[in-house]
Amino acid sequence: MNCYLIQADDGLTLVDGGLPDMWRLLACALRSLDAEPEDIRAVLLTHGHFDHVGMCERLLRDYHRRSHVHEADRELAQHPYRYRRQRSPLGYPLRYPKALMTLGAMAAAGALWVEGVKAKPDVRPGEPMEVPGSPVPIWTPGHTDGHCAFHLPERGVLFTGDALVTLDPYTGLTDPRLVARAATRDVEANIVSLRKLAATNAGIVLPGHGLPFKEGVRAAVQAALRAGAR
Repeated sequence: MNCYLIQADDGLTLVDGGLPDMWRLLACALRSLDAEPEDIRAVLLTHGHFDHVGMCERLLRDYHRRSHVHEADRELAQHPYRYRRQRSPLGYPLRYPKALMTLGAMAAAGALWVEGVKAKPDVRPGEPMEVPGSPVPIWTPGHTDGHCAFHLPERGVLFTGDALVTLDPYTGLTDPRLVARAATRDVEANIVSLRKLAATNAGIVLPGHGLPFKEGVRAAVQAALRAGAR
């Protein structure tokens, strides 16, 4: 599970809120920038699943930092375990035992006790966010109804959330791909959304799970299409 800090002259923006016990990692990242949690001006949620909102309530409660989400994922951010999927996750550990390590690490990081957050539903596609870095939301439904990627056009960087990842937690498979049907609302819609990602022509892809992909979003999308959905 990845979170990202966007650094700008007017402060920091956190992209996604990870899991509760990732707080120490966030603190390390902030220290490396000579920053504190107070320097985070906003949290942008690619979507409302439990593994993306885990630190949001703490940032709101202790530092009064709001989270922002697409309107279609507002309720999901408040109730991050209540989501629809195309396939039951129960059989995946048997079919893909490699995933047990990833899923175990997520559980150890607090995946089983995430608090939801009342996020502000003001993420609007195509309108730069009024937060440090001014990332541009791209509505990419499929993984969830309100899933959004965030683009930094001047930096050539694209935060893809779970619309495109380089590690699928449910299979343990790596390289650019879709998240398994066990956590995806509509795979076919997700595939359509890949075209929007490719249209950005970003050079660096920063996914919600897995390592950064530095060969460009078009190559990442082609790889994801070849990999298909599990």
